[in-house]
Amino acid sequence: MPVRPATFSIVARDPAQEAVGIAVQSKFVSVGSVVPFAAADAGGIATQSYANVAYGPDGLELLRDGKSAESVIEELTEPDEEAETRQVGIIGQDGSVAAFTGEDCLDHAGDRQGENYTIQGNILEGPDTLDAMAEAFETTTEGLPERLLAALKAGNEAGGDRRGEQSAAMYVVKPEGGYDGRNDRWIDVRVDDHESPIEELERVFRIYDVTLLER
Repeated sequence: MPVRPATFSIVARDPAQEAVGIAVQSKFVSVGSVVPFAAADAGGIATQSYANVAYGPDGLELLRDGKSAESVIEELTEPDEEAETRQVGIIGQDGSVAAFTGEDCLDHAGDRQGENYTIQGNILEGPDTLDAMAEAFETTTEGLPERLLAALKAGNEAGGDRRGEQSAAMYVVKPEGGYDGRNDRWIDVRVDDHESPIEELERVFRIYDVTLLER
C-alpha cells in the first residue's frame, strides 16, 4: 500500500456565493495534490487516509447527477474492497453533507458535520482537533476562505496530526470565480513542504487575495 497521509480537513459551502471549498493539512508531502476535489456545479470532496483519488472525480459526477452527499458516499465505498482504510467528506451544492471514516483508519480518527460543513481527520492527537475546527468555522464571521483557514489553524493548535506538520492546501470554487471569470477556480493555494505549512498557507493566501483584488 502507498504511504498513508495523516490528515485533517474541512469541506464547506457558502450558499450565498455558491462557493465550495476544502482546507487540509497533513504530515505528507503535497497533500493538495491528493485530498481536495471541488466543482462549482457539484460540490466538494476530501479523500484521505489511504486516499482513493478516484473518489474525487467520480463523486463530483454523482453530485452533478443530483445524488445527495450521503448517497454518493455509499456508492463510492460499497464496491471499494479497501473502504475501511479510507476517509472521505463530501458536501453537495444542494447543502447535503456526509462523511465516512473506515474502521481501519488509524486513531484518533473521526468526523464531525454541521450546517454547510464536514470535518474529518485521522492519526490525530485526539478528538479535540475536530471539535476545535468545528467551533472555529462556526464562530468566524469572515468569508469562506477565511473560515476554512480559521478551522485549519484551530485544529492544529488543538493537537492536529500527531506525526507533525508538512503540507497544507486550500481550494475554493465558485461560478466564474477563476481568472477573468473563465473557470470556477477562485482560491487555489498550496504549501507542499514546510515546517509550518498552515502559517505559510495563510501568508501565501493573503498575497493571493490582494492579487485577486487588483485584477
